[in-house]
Amino acid sequence: MVNDHYVLKNGVRIPRLGLGTWLMDDAQAAEAVAAAVNMGYRMIDTAQAYGNEAGVGEGIKTCQTARSELFIGSKIAAEHKSYREAADSIDRSLKKLQLDYLDQMIIHSPQPWVKVNQSEYRYEQENLEVWRALTDARKAGKIRVIGVSNFNEHDLQNIMDNSAEQPQVDQVLAHISNTPFGLLEFCKEHGILAEAYSPIAHGVVLNDPLIKRIAAGYKVSAAQLCLRYTLQLGMLPLPKTTDTEHMKNNAELDFEISDADMETLKNAEHIRDYGESSFFPVFGGKL
Repeated sequence: MVNDHYVLKNGVRIPRLGLGTWLMDDAQAAEAVAAAVNMGYRMIDTAQAYGNEAGVGEGIKTCQTARSELFIGSKIAAEHKSYREAADSIDRSLKKLQLDYLDQMIIHSPQPWVKVNQSEYRYEQENLEVWRALTDARKAGKIRVIGVSNFNEHDLQNIMDNSAEQPQVDQVLAHISNTPFGLLEFCKEHGILAEAYSPIAHGVVLNDPLIKRIAAGYKVSAAQLCLRYTLQLGMLPLPKTTDTEHMKNNAELDFEISDADMETLKNAEHIRDYGESSFFPVFGGKL
């Protein structure tokens, strides 16, 4: 699976599976990235807000794979809502990662995190300024793929209506029991690849009886079923783990969920409680 690719609308090849690094510190990120790459992973996802770009860069530096074979992505902090803030932050990310270019850079959220789920204001004009910084960085050779994260249909349409370049990807919360089907259809319609963060719901679905029962039928783990589910929806899952055994299992997805089981999973009861992680804005409802 780590060797499979999607082809984006602009012709760039992007791995179908990646490693997420949310909530890893620099030391954990360096170790996890090196281990994942040496295991065959080629896509690594980080963000300015994660505070671990330096660690990710160290992992890239110490792994035994040529830079040209890797696909490294980061995100502009949600609080940066001006051209200059965004442009400067891109340069800082490159410096921290010790890279000459990023394969992917996306806007982390249409709203600053303190405003997520607290305001109806969608920062349309501000996001266009950040988008302009991204397009200029792409033209300058600093980034290969530009996109967004947590953008809904309205947010995406705002960029498409007001820029010559459209987002190539939209990274969103998506997992069994919480799948944004309308947004996925919109993305498919417009040639935007949907990337799935927290594809196993930050771990809270792993003991779900339905998921465990269906997974057992395929002789796979609940996590593997969750990842395969997002793949069969045409998404790019980004499971986060520092455990090398989990990394290995997460990449073993060469099975197919039947149409009947997919329908069952699509209609699984919506999860409303993310436990101790519920305070994070991404788990707090609309974005």
